[in-house]
Amino acid sequence: MPGVQSRQFVEGQAKERREQGTFSRLAELLANQQVLLLGFLVVMIAAFSMANPRFLSLASFGNVLQDWAPAVLLAAGQTFVIITAGVDLSVGSVMGLSAISAAMIGRSLNEGGQPPSIAIGGALLGAVVVGLVCGLVNGVLVAYVKLAPFIATLATMAIAAGTTLVITNGVQVGGAPREVSRIGSSAFASVITIPVLVTIVAVGIAGLVLKFTRFGRWTYGIGSNRFSASAVGISVERHLVKVYMISGFFAALAGLFVYFRLGAGSPTTGLTMELTAIAAVIVGGTSLFGGRGTMTGSALGAFLVTAVISGLILAGVQPNWQQIVVGMLIVLSVITQQVTTRRKL
Repeated sequence: MPGVQSRQFVEGQAKERREQGTFSRLAELLANQQVLLLGFLVVMIAAFSMANPRFLSLASFGNVLQDWAPAVLLAAGQTFVIITAGVDLSVGSVMGLSAISAAMIGRSLNEGGQPPSIAIGGALLGAVVVGLVCGLVNGVLVAYVKLAPFIATLATMAIAAGTTLVITNGVQVGGAPREVSRIGSSAFASVITIPVLVTIVAVGIAGLVLKFTRFGRWTYGIGSNRFSASAVGISVERHLVKVYMISGFFAALAGLFVYFRLGAGSPTTGLTMELTAIAAVIVGGTSLFGGRGTMTGSALGAFLVTAVISGLILAGVQPNWQQIVVGMLIVLSVITQQVTTRRKL
């Protein structure tokens, strides 16, 4: 009968559309890099736990958090930079210089008879100033001198690393007030220290700024199309300077984290950490071409990278393989981004 056939045809078409919609949503979900990241994290945890049951212990989780904190701080600042289609290679060296600056100021004030609060406050201020100045230099070189971000920050990286070695002669800087180590080692539930809590708050605030404020929208706009951003009235140069100063600020916080953790300043602090930061951001889904990325993804990426390195150590893998694995994660993440972009075109 024509009426029955027509109704069956319509119902068949509706069922087909529902199935296609379900398949499309599933494919979109599987193409989401953060979903893939969580899935890979679960698989990785299972694999490392089988290799060494201690990986799932509370002590191991605490160590991962201690390693994650400076990595995610660097990644937070790097996220702003990469979203603008730039890169900051200096974050590891700025982190080391900030840590050494904090240690030297703290030692000087402590040996000068100042109370611990003044010594620690001076160390904090000194480290932050160093980070902001380095970020300002990067921003001016990129925005006004028109150097490529790679070249500008590579130069700053070399200068900061060299300065650290010159002022320390390659020797660790101690003499900090005892309260520094106490703050760095005092843990809640034997896992979360005060610096880790500060890290979580700082990264959370950065995520809110990036997602909900005009500053965040302008950051995405510059990364998507710098000429269009300038055409609608955004001061691209001033905004880029601010973005690189944010990166320097977070690098300083990362240096302070290590200073409080060690109770001293080490000239090797921050060594190769720029690779870890970039890996965390790219693994977390931020596009190297700018205009796309989230702070949540960078935080997950940082946790994945640090957890992988920790798992490799517990599994007895030689340290030289750690950087190889990090490099492979970067390559796989970029390939995933390219495949996802092509599917959307």
